[in-house]
Amino acid sequence: MSFPAEDGECAGEPYVPREGWPEGHRSGFVAVMGAPNVGKSTLLNAILGQKIVIVSPKPQTTRHRVLGILTRADAQIVFMDTPGVHRPLHRLGEYMVEAARQTLDEADAVLWLVDASREPDSEDRLVATALAEHAGAARALVLNKTDLVGEAHIAERQEEYLALLPAVRVLRTSALTGEGLDDVLAWLLEVLPQGPPYYPEDQVTDREERFLAAELVREQALRHLREEVPHALAVSVDEYKERDNGVVYIAASLFVEKESQKRIVIGAGGSVLKSISTEARQEIERMVGAPVYLQLWVKVRANWRRNPVYLRGLGYRLPRNR
Repeated sequence: MSFPAEDGECAGEPYVPREGWPEGHRSGFVAVMGAPNVGKSTLLNAILGQKIVIVSPKPQTTRHRVLGILTRADAQIVFMDTPGVHRPLHRLGEYMVEAARQTLDEADAVLWLVDASREPDSEDRLVATALAEHAGAARALVLNKTDLVGEAHIAERQEEYLALLPAVRVLRTSALTGEGLDDVLAWLLEVLPQGPPYYPEDQVTDREERFLAAELVREQALRHLREEVPHALAVSVDEYKERDNGVVYIAASLFVEKESQKRIVIGAGGSVLKSISTEARQEIERMVGAPVYLQLWVKVRANWRRNPVYLRGLGYRLPRNR
């Protein structure tokens, strides 16, 4: 896995295509849009064949835009995984929705991902409205989680979603089983423009290891915590250093909004925090291919989700063009 040398927050530099590309080569940016918890991150990981974005059953797991770069001999497809579009309740939610909406301005194609196992809800309608305001890119309706329902229900869901917003193509997938992923790639190769690759062939994301390590810690926190606590938690990597003995040393802070949440994250005798640390360390070791020493601290930062200063300090910056 190759990572960029700089922080990949996409903070204003324009994309510049790389020189030297075969005739007929296609390249472009693909926005992966949808309501929370429809499987966007799972789909991206499945297409890339490796994990670059965290997943959990909890809505709004994805908070940042993350690029996933698929490079083939005939094409380079740059997927833009986005936070789920929802009605924001605080400044963090506003950042997430804005990050998703502004991604559409850069997209050559859009995958509108929906959950085929359920009827459209108010958040799906929000996504449809946002997509209708950006009609420039080719758009496919992707009915995901088809492994959970039968053909009759899938057909019914298809008509319900198309009633919200027409699409150029309708695709059916199960990101969990891999069904339909080849069809997604085939459609993208039809609609993306001819052009050179934008990134080196061995680069798979715009995010550096420091960012991904923080996300892997947060993923394990999401798995071990319940109720409101996971949504009120943020992770910041304070130190990331490869030592002379080959061990990667990582020190990270877990921020919550209340003392009561801090006690829950730590757990009786430190049991919950220990589980989060152990499982996050194992995931990070798989990512970096080296032993990791991980230290975690839990800190209270009251109402950080509503405070723009705290949000900026934790890396939640509005996308470019804002």
